[in-house]
Amino acid sequence: MSEELISKKDLLELTGISYGQLYRWKRKDLIPEEWFVRKSTFTEQETFFPKEKILDRISKIQEMKENLSLDELAEMFSPNISDLNLNIDELIKRNIVSETVLQFYLENDLRGSQFDLSRVVEVYILEKLLQSGDINLEEGKMIFHVLKDNEEVIKQKSCEIVMTRKLGVSSCLLLINAEDFHVEKGTKVIARVPLLQLLEEIKTKLG
Repeated sequence: MSEELISKKDLLELTGISYGQLYRWKRKDLIPEEWFVRKSTFTEQETFFPKEKILDRISKIQEMKENLSLDELAEMFSPNISDLNLNIDELIKRNIVSETVLQFYLENDLRGSQFDLSRVVEVYILEKLLQSGDINLEEGKMIFHVLKDNEEVIKQKSCEIVMTRKLGVSSCLLLINAEDFHVEKGTKVIARVPLLQLLEEIKTKLG
């Protein structure tokens, strides 16, 4: 399944930003390097971006840049919150997880009541997908085990969790630095969650 792309020319026209602004934000790490996708066209190499992600990011930058410096914005968008350590009460207080989903998580995880970054990501993605109704409890367990088993890889890469379902049978995929992916005919993608996006949301809640 290919992610919809937008060309640099169309992006600049649609958002009203300049070429200089775009690359200044890139240098400041407000826009990830991997979002700049080079593709060959009939005449030359052109730069494209994942449309939904880049439009959402630019919208956030434009909304907040009056009140925050570029360095402060970069810190907010950065996934570097590796020293995070929260207890159960803090998770609930900061609206990262509901008591119901937290109880489900703790029934499947016996690592105690302190949550480092990896565990916060695990519980937050379950909160989002279970509360939305996109996945059921058994699929939640699949996601949990995929995240837990690949904890070290996730810390170092740009990853997405993808849940598919065909004829009632579910599969959970962890995509690493993937621009697109393809599934068998008749397979439905029921959830696709970029982990960098989750980290941004978690950082907002912690702020």
